[in-house]
Amino acid sequence: MTRLAPVISISHGGGPMPLLGDPSQAAIAKSLRTKVPAILKIGTAEQPRAIVLVTAHWSTDVPTISSAEKHELLYDYYGFPPEAYELKYDAPGSPEVAELVGGALEAKGLNPRKDLSRGWDHGVFIPLTLIHPAATIPIIQLSVLRSASPSTHFAIGQALAPLREQNIAIIGSGFASFHNLRLMFSGAGQDPSFRARNAAWSRQVADATTTEDVEQRKAKFDGWRKWEGAFDMHPRGGEEHFLPLVVCAGAAGEGKAKSWSDEMVGMDMWSFYWE
Repeated sequence: MTRLAPVISISHGGGPMPLLGDPSQAAIAKSLRTKVPAILKIGTAEQPRAIVLVTAHWSTDVPTISSAEKHELLYDYYGFPPEAYELKYDAPGSPEVAELVGGALEAKGLNPRKDLSRGWDHGVFIPLTLIHPAATIPIIQLSVLRSASPSTHFAIGQALAPLREQNIAIIGSGFASFHNLRLMFSGAGQDPSFRARNAAWSRQVADATTTEDVEQRKAKFDGWRKWEGAFDMHPRGGEEHFLPLVVCAGAAGEGKAKSWSDEMVGMDMWSFYWE
């Protein structure tokens, strides 16, 4: 049986801080350097032919695919030291793989478009610099949708799933456990009652993500906005950091996800993967 390339939903860290050595990002940076390359089998004959990376930092009306031979970097963060704007990640793009991604989405009526010019945002190049610093694997950046429709994002993942048979890995780059900057910077992570609410939320995320039956998994994600704490963890209009996980859940097919957590701002930030 041909090995399927993995699907991984990662927590990508705060802006460029994982690459700048910020202590608050140490656990996430370590996992990106160690756990993710091991799952992808980087450095072996089985490493992915290409990576499709769904980024929380690119929201569009239709699924949009980076499709040039080479993309510049988009330093879409503010107020950091000069070295944060000198970072480089020189991996190639791949018009060929972009065509495969577009065809897979088109076949499911998802009306994708290609983009030759937008740079890779920090949801792409920050984690990938840690995951694969050699930068030899082609990268295809894929947007999430402004509609935030969970059913559509799950369908995007299902459309991408057959690419795994061609050794094309799928990575979702976001922060499924918690992405509410107002609360994050208020120090909520040090509040025991908020940590307890976040832990309860994370149990609901894990329950849906680790559901083995695809239709049951989809039904759970369709109702994620009704989960307790959903609007605390991802404010209304701020769903973009949750949606890469939904795409991954669709791409995973049958089977149970595995997971790990990394401490950040006093809470566990969960990542999930399927092999």
